[in-house]
Amino acid sequence: MSMAGPSSLFEVGHRAMSAQLVRMNTAASNLANAGSVAGSEEAAYRPMRTVFAQELDRASGLSSVRVDGVVREDVAPIRRHDPGHPLADENGDVWESPVDENAEMVEMLEASRQYRNMVEALSTAKQLMLETMRMK
Repeated sequence: MSMAGPSSLFEVGHRAMSAQLVRMNTAASNLANAGSVAGSEEAAYRPMRTVFAQELDRASGLSSVRVDGVVREDVAPIRRHDPGHPLADENGDVWESPVDENAEMVEMLEASRQYRNMVEALSTAKQLMLETMRMK
C-alpha cells in the first residue's frame, strides 16, 4: 500500500471509517439476535466482536487500521426451561443468545463516536488544504 502524496491522510481516514462501520454492523447483528433461541447449545447465537490490527506503511511512517476479522465470543448461551416452546429439546430446554444489549449499545455508540471523529478530522484537513490552495 502506498500512502505517499496528498491523499495519505484521506486514505488513513477512509480505513478508520471503514473499520468503524464493520464494528457498528457487528454490534447491530448482535442486537438483532439478542433474545433469539435455539433448540441446542451448539445452534444458539453467540455475540461477535470485530478485531482490529495496525497496518504500518514503513515508507511514509503512517499507521492505519484494518479489520483483522470478526470472531465469535466464547460465551455460553443461557439455558431456559420452556417445554412449550417449539424449539425445546427433549428435556424441555431452549438455549438463548447471551447478547448483552447494554454492552452492544455502548459498542455502537463508541464506534459511531470514532467514525464522527474521523469525519471531523478529514473535514478539517480538507478545509486547511483549500485555504492553502487559495493563498497567493
